[in-house]
Amino acid sequence: MAKLDRVMKRKNRRPPVRRVSLPSGKRRSDVSARTLIYSFLFLILTGTVLLWLPVSTASGEFSSAIDAAFTATSAVCVTGLVVVNTAQHWSPFGQAIILILIQLGGFGIMTGVTLLLLGLRRRIGLQQRLIVGQSLGQSLIGGAASLLKRMALFVLFLEVIGAVIFFIRFSTNQSLARAAWMSIFHSISAFNNAGFDLFEGSTSMQAYQGDATIVLTTSVLIILGGISFVVLDDIYRKRKFSKLSLDSKVILVATAELLLTGWAITLLMEFNNPSTLGTLTLPGKLLASFFHSVTARTAGFTTLNVAAMMPFTLLFTMALMFIGGATGSTAGGIKVNTFGLLMVTLKSTLRGQQSVGAFRRTIDILQIRRALTIVLLSLLVLIIAIFLLSLTQKTELLSTLFEAVSAFGTVGLSTGITPVLSVAGKIIIMTTIFIGRLGPVTLASALIQRQRPGNYHDPGGTIRLG
Repeated sequence: MAKLDRVMKRKNRRPPVRRVSLPSGKRRSDVSARTLIYSFLFLILTGTVLLWLPVSTASGEFSSAIDAAFTATSAVCVTGLVVVNTAQHWSPFGQAIILILIQLGGFGIMTGVTLLLLGLRRRIGLQQRLIVGQSLGQSLIGGAASLLKRMALFVLFLEVIGAVIFFIRFSTNQSLARAAWMSIFHSISAFNNAGFDLFEGSTSMQAYQGDATIVLTTSVLIILGGISFVVLDDIYRKRKFSKLSLDSKVILVATAELLLTGWAITLLMEFNNPSTLGTLTLPGKLLASFFHSVTARTAGFTTLNVAAMMPFTLLFTMALMFIGGATGSTAGGIKVNTFGLLMVTLKSTLRGQQSVGAFRRTIDILQIRRALTIVLLSLLVLIIAIFLLSLTQKTELLSTLFEAVSAFGTVGLSTGITPVLSVAGKIIIMTTIFIGRLGPVTLASALIQRQRPGNYHDPGGTIRLG
C-alpha cells in the first residue's frame, strides 16, 4: 500500500517549472545596437570588396582599396560624398552595386531581412523587432508585419513614380537604355537621400539647374524620404493635422520652417553672387535656392557651386546639415525631432514656464535630457573630427568644417576637397559618416531602453547659470 502511494505521488507530481530570466533592458539595447552596427559594417565590407574588383571599374582595373571603402561607406550610409566620379569611374556593375548599397542602407538592412522572412511566412522574434524598431526610431513590439509591408509598398511606389518622371525627361536627350538606368538610379538615390548621381563631371545637377521637372521631382523625393515613413503613414491614416501624433506634428512644422528659412536665407545671401544665383532669372533663383534648402538638410545633390557660396551661406548650410531629417528616415543629422524638441524647450524656458509642452501636450523631461545628450555627443564627435582633419589636411578651416559637418549629417555636399583628401583624411571622413549614420539612432534607443526608475531621490541642489 505504501509503495502504491509513492507511485501515485510520483505520477501526480508536477514537473519542475523552468525559470527563464528575460534579458534586462540594458542587455536588449546593447545586443540590438551591436547587431545594427555589425550589419552595417558587414554590408560596407562586402561593398568594398565588390567595388575593389576590376569588374566594377570602367577601366577594368582594380580600384584603390581606400576609394572602394570610401564609396561603399558613403553609399551604405546614404551620404553621397565621393572621391571619384560615379558615372566615369565605375562600370554599370559597379554602379549597380552602389545602388544596392544605397537601397539597403537607406531602407534598413534589418528591415529588409525582416520583410524577407515575412515573405517566406517566417515568424520574427522579439529581438529582431527591437533591432528593426531601433533602425526606424520606434517600438515594433506589435503590428510589425503590417507596418513593414506598408512601408515596402510605399517606398517602391514612390521610387517607381520618380523613375517614370525622370525617364520622360532623360529620354529626350539620352538613349532609352541610358535614360532608364539613370532614372532608376536617381529615383532611388533621391528618395534615400543619398546624393549619388550619374552625371559626368563633378557638377552634380548643375546641368539641370533650370529644369523644374528634374529639380522639383528630386525635391519631393528627398522631402518624403527625409520625414520618415512613420510620419507619412500617420498622415495617411489620420488625414487631419489636428489628429496627428505629437511626433508627426513636430516633424512637419519644424521641417516646413527649416525649408522656408533655408530658402529665404540662400536667396538673400546669394542673390547677387555671380558664381551662384547672380546670373539667373528670378524664377531660376527661386528654384535653385529652394533646392539648396531641400538638399542641404540631408541629400547632397546640388544645382549650385557650393565652393563659391558666401561664407555666411556655408555656415547656415552647416546648421541645416547638422539638424538633418526625421528619426527613422533615410536622413542623417541629430534629427529634426531633436531640434524641434529643443526649440520648444527654449521657448518654454524663455517664457518662464515650469513644464515644456507643444500642441497642448506636455513633454517628459527625460526626452529633453535625451535630446540634449544626443546634441552634446554629436558636437563632441564633430569637434574631434575637425581637430583630426585640421592636423592631417592642408585645407582651409571653413572647407574643413563644412566637410566634417556634411559627413556627420550624411549629406554629401562638399566644397570640393573630398577627392584631394589624404588617406588619413578619407579614413576620418569615413568614420565620421559611419558615426553620423548610426550614432544618434543607436544612442537614442539605448537611452530609452536603459531607463531605470530611481528608488530614492538625492537632496536637491542648484548650479549657477549664465
